[in-house]
Amino acid sequence: MPELPEVETVRRGLAPVMEGRTIRLATVNRPDLRWPLPERMAERLTGQAVTALRRRSKYILADLSSGETLIIHLGMSGRMLISAPGESARMQGKFHHDHPAPQKHDHVILDMEGEARVTFNDARRFGAMDLTPTEKAEDHWLIRDIGPEPLGNMFDEAYLRERLKGRNTPVKSALLDQRLVAGLGNIYVCEVLFRAGISPVRKAGRIGAERVSSLVPLIREVLGEAIEAGGSSLRDYRQADGELGYFQHTFRVYDRKGGPCVRPGCTGVIRRVVQSGRSSFYCPDCQH
Repeated sequence: MPELPEVETVRRGLAPVMEGRTIRLATVNRPDLRWPLPERMAERLTGQAVTALRRRSKYILADLSSGETLIIHLGMSGRMLISAPGESARMQGKFHHDHPAPQKHDHVILDMEGEARVTFNDARRFGAMDLTPTEKAEDHWLIRDIGPEPLGNMFDEAYLRERLKGRNTPVKSALLDQRLVAGLGNIYVCEVLFRAGISPVRKAGRIGAERVSSLVPLIREVLGEAIEAGGSSLRDYRQADGELGYFQHTFRVYDRKGGPCVRPGCTGVIRRVVQSGRSSFYCPDCQH
């Protein structure tokens, strides 16, 4: 599932063609994705301007001039792809693709002011969309229990020390808890713990305060690098312009089972263990 860097990359790709522009025509081709789509969704979107395009955890939020917010979750295989008519696109130098022929899994299509088209394609239909009053968006059931953003001011060393204190769960599982911190997923937690030299199986409450504090800047560092690289392309993920992300080429530990540890001076071999149904990759020699 796309994690925070992938969703932020998609949001940044969509912003130039959606933010401040009107949805000329919305087309909804099915009644549901993972859950039922909102009633009269096409009608409620058509003619509305996107006043802001923001992200909360792994969700994209499009605030509309109607006072509603469109909440978008990509799920396992969802893609938000931009296209535009060929000659216009080439003249503007903004897009790479003509409007493609309709595809089987093009479930929601937004024809935007300025000839751009945004298509939500989701082969597995694990994605989701909903409309909610903008003033109550933070209270929506998909969002209300999510913790602070890891790149925001509310997530700091004191907060993380307090939330991990006394916890008997492995630190990897704790950091994946969206109620503790928003948007972190399996890939980036593995990478953060490697840089911190902390084993993913270590109990969160047994890590010293100084080492817990070190996680905060490392989380921001790893997420920042991943966003700059356009995220990590594993299986279905693509950026909004159809391009792949490239952070997977710089993985230090994730998906490197059996490979040598890249930490200078370490002769360890990367190991894989399963925690709560998810693969954790780490070096047993230098992560403790």
